[in-house]
Amino acid sequence: LSAFHAVTGLVFGMADILPCRSSAHAVSIHADELIAWFDREGRDLPWRESGVSAWQILVSEFMLQQTPVARVIPAFERWMERWPSPASLAADSPGEAVRMWGKLGYPRRALRLHAAASEIATSFGGVVPRTVEALRSLPGVGDYTAAAVAVFGYGERAPVVDTNVRRVLHRAVLGAAEAGPSTTKTDMALCESLLPDRPLDAARLSIALMELGALVCTATAPACSSCPVTGACGWLAAGRPEYAGPPKRVQRYAGTDRQVRGKLLDVLRDADEPVGKERLDIVWSDDTQRERALAGLLDDGLATQTSDGRFALPA
Repeated sequence: LSAFHAVTGLVFGMADILPCRSSAHAVSIHADELIAWFDREGRDLPWRESGVSAWQILVSEFMLQQTPVARVIPAFERWMERWPSPASLAADSPGEAVRMWGKLGYPRRALRLHAAASEIATSFGGVVPRTVEALRSLPGVGDYTAAAVAVFGYGERAPVVDTNVRRVLHRAVLGAAEAGPSTTKTDMALCESLLPDRPLDAARLSIALMELGALVCTATAPACSSCPVTGACGWLAAGRPEYAGPPKRVQRYAGTDRQVRGKLLDVLRDADEPVGKERLDIVWSDDTQRERALAGLLDDGLATQTSDGRFALPA
């Protein structure tokens, strides 16, 4: 998952915070402090600029999945220069989306983003839908991405819960060291209960929670002395208990089918026309693994085979 997610200039334009619900946990009492901290410390990222569109939010959310911000920024800027609207991407081929995706990894995201753009162009008049429900209907858009686009693209009020937000909430509100492997209904309900009533205020708090998890309340080295909500943190009050769950597995990359698929895609991206099998055979010495990786690319629609037996990105 990504370290940070999108927000719009619409959200940044709000200067004052309304009082939060009295029924919310103590951390919500400090919503104004947390948002003020974000205004001081939040990073200057291209999808935060004033006037950013819901389409830019959607693109950034796809790219930020499992990819660090530093790698996303140049890819995002190139993407938006070439395809500033869903219709412009939909008019191009899926293969060009895969080519432009470059080294971001998990290139099926490029195909899904292209499919989402095509659906927006054909079913929504070229305009990214506004509601969480409509956004969920798009290819490749799950609960988190739908909420993020609705909130940060349109200022809707909804819980936006990513890994960073879950960690902050579990520590500050529940006093736990970690949040577990996946988002639950309880996480969503907890986040929703902390949101201010006014949608734009809620969006500002959501992005502040994300940034706090990305910069301060990190997984391995939380900087509690820099946290704006230390006085309401249940984890600190409990003495910073350590994570007691099963050991986390570190996913290796070298030597995996993912690496082989990447090398094969590199050949196809660099080629202006379909390439012969011999061009692909030289990128990896293990014949069995290479053939398995190539078959996977074909099955996933990331590569196609021409009638004369050559290989290319999807048309």
